[in-house]
Amino acid sequence: MVDNFLPPKATSSGVDSDKEIEISEQSFAPPEAVAEQEDIIDMTNDSALTDDDAKHANKNPSNFIANLKGWWQNRTKKQRIIGAVAGAIVILLVIGGLLVFHKKPVQKAAAPVAVKKEEKQEPPKPTTEASHLTGVQVPPEFNQLPVTGIMIENSPDARPQSGLKDAGVVFEAVAEGGITRFLTLFQEAQPDYVGPVRSARPYYLQWLQGFDAAIAHVGGSGEALNNIKTEGIKDLDQFYNGSPYQRITARYAPHNVYTSLGGLLALEKTKGYTSSNFTGFTRKTEKPVVPPTAKSIDFAISGPLYNVHYDYDPNNVNYKRSEGGKPHTDERSGQQLSPKVVIALVMPQGIEPDGIHTTYNTIGTGKAYVFQDGTVTEGNWSKGSNKEQFRFTDSTGAVIGLDPGQTWISVVGSASNVSYKP
Repeated sequence: MVDNFLPPKATSSGVDSDKEIEISEQSFAPPEAVAEQEDIIDMTNDSALTDDDAKHANKNPSNFIANLKGWWQNRTKKQRIIGAVAGAIVILLVIGGLLVFHKKPVQKAAAPVAVKKEEKQEPPKPTTEASHLTGVQVPPEFNQLPVTGIMIENSPDARPQSGLKDAGVVFEAVAEGGITRFLTLFQEAQPDYVGPVRSARPYYLQWLQGFDAAIAHVGGSGEALNNIKTEGIKDLDQFYNGSPYQRITARYAPHNVYTSLGGLLALEKTKGYTSSNFTGFTRKTEKPVVPPTAKSIDFAISGPLYNVHYDYDPNNVNYKRSEGGKPHTDERSGQQLSPKVVIALVMPQGIEPDGIHTTYNTIGTGKAYVFQDGTVTEGNWSKGSNKEQFRFTDSTGAVIGLDPGQTWISVVGSASNVSYKP
């Protein structure tokens, strides 16, 4: 009986005796140990089966499912619990991962961008503006200059004159003996040779004062010289202010006194005549009339040597001036005088008690003919006092605007002295 428990001896099969002993001992292990060993063996086999199933899953999905089902049915209860728990954990991890990776990122609210407040830019200052004297566009500083009046002679010995073409406004009237004379007004234009310069008369001074201008002249009638003093007119008389004047040798006296705007402005500065406070004529935009209705104009001012004729030039919208039957030209340039606006003022004309000098009733109102744009507007002129400006109105009483440019005003004794035709 005892011999049955002795370890068996080596057999001819060549199996090591120690290994046989180990197998023998295992056959007598307790049931719990046996069950644990089976679990370990099963788990090892499971991994092998799982790997094999994975290899064939893509080839035959139905076999894979069948094998997986069989595998699950052959598991122990404990294994099934462990597997279910592990599977649930895996599913939760997968779902959590999907939620994390697919969660829409929360965008932070953009920080408010500070909007720079635009600085209000001042519009650029205009480089030009309408001349107070002529209405043409000039640099603004030109309007700060004083208006300067110059008396210019118009006897045949004084022709052709210099500087008339540059004047902004010209007044034409009889001085004495039927001989006409010009009061010329300058502001933006500054010719360096103007003349011949002659004496002043009272009505020229009345017209001058509407522009708050100084007056350059060589003496004058007794009444005119008295008015200059008593009415506070800015005086530039050559008798007392010789520097801006010169006598040329090409002409004989009294037709040889000439001046320049530069010299007169320098003289005015020394006297404090540095600006002029006045209201210029009302101006409008040039608007030629087609066809022209007043192309040929005639003013009978005194006699054949002084009567004036104008021809309208539609290309330049101005009037070419002639007197004494000839074109009226500038001495140096030879250019024919061509004002933009021509006006005839009808004023009662007389003779002073000396029987020589002419008189005009310049304060009040009267008939006016305004020629511009190739047509004529018949209306009225008015001037309330020496220092007031002329006002031109049409038949309805509306102010007549004048084209920008030189304005030439001739005084006639009667409306019958004015004629025109298309």
